[in-house]
Amino acid sequence: MAARRPRVLTTRELNRAVLARQGLLDRFDASLPRVLERVGGIQAQYAPSMYVGLWSRMTGLERAALTRALERRAVVQATLMRSTIHLVSARDFWPFADAVRGPRREWWQRVTRPRPTDAEMAAAAEALRGALADGPLRRAEVEELLGKSAARAVGMWIDLVRAPPSGTWERRRADLYAPAEDWVDPPVGGDVERAAVGADHLVRRYLTAFGPASRADIARWAGVPAATIAPAVERLRLRRFASEDGDDLVDVPRAPLPPADAEAPVRFLPTWDATLLVHVRRARILPEEYRPRIFHTRNPQSVPTFLVDGAVAGTWRHDAGRVDLEPFHRLDRATTRALREEAERLAAFHA
Repeated sequence: MAARRPRVLTTRELNRAVLARQGLLDRFDASLPRVLERVGGIQAQYAPSMYVGLWSRMTGLERAALTRALERRAVVQATLMRSTIHLVSARDFWPFADAVRGPRREWWQRVTRPRPTDAEMAAAAEALRGALADGPLRRAEVEELLGKSAARAVGMWIDLVRAPPSGTWERRRADLYAPAEDWVDPPVGGDVERAAVGADHLVRRYLTAFGPASRADIARWAGVPAATIAPAVERLRLRRFASEDGDDLVDVPRAPLPPADAEAPVRFLPTWDATLLVHVRRARILPEEYRPRIFHTRNPQSVPTFLVDGAVAGTWRHDAGRVDLEPFHRLDRATTRALREEAERLAAFHA
């Protein structure tokens, strides 16, 4: 008996699936940690981005609530997926860290020349752990203790978090470090077991937030080789789909798959929003003709964007108490009115 062919999902259906899972069709009415778990964390190199990203995805967010959640350690900032600062729930921190630590270290050892030896990095990690016993240290203090070369890589030998008040709306530079084991209780188990559990967790979180997706999409988001996540994909019970161009896609059971004609309201996204990066390119939230206007070498910080009918249609900028819009094409009156109303709410959030 021939195997049943998987359902083919159109680009428009994939677009609506990602928007729904990111809270960009209907805002989530849930706690901050729970929203972060549903969206796979928020990229946070620029601290205000995580505030704006969550404001667009959840109901009634106040800036102070996120700062308090960081102070109370319900949510955590750390270098995780793609060696980039992410804001995640405390519950997600260790599985993500366990999944990406080994591949990050292997990549660094492969491409860095000259580099400290494993023994030297282990010694540097112990020296930093001892220094952190007296409290968090700033980046400059870590560099003074270890030297710049070791300081750049030591986070792959000792798990660190960014400690508030750094990395908040009020103090935006995330340069204050604390040991993760003192910030969030680590799980039990050996390194191999924890890495496997972490990989399973990472795959589920990605698909919950961005699926359906290919194995390569998951690996790009995590910043690890596809071989790292392949065993997890095989272990988990997943749905199978296909894209219009023939790629095999996987998904977690019972995740939303809205119809292609589901209404997508206007939404504002911050810099470096994960829905615009290449791992989710197949959903076409960022039309390819506009990609060079958002990500280019002359502007390494990216730019904030707004969505119309589920796709980037322009950029925005907060200036002098208001949010100014720069559409990429002509918009109808109803859309312009909706954007202005949402822009007023976003300006109030900045105030």
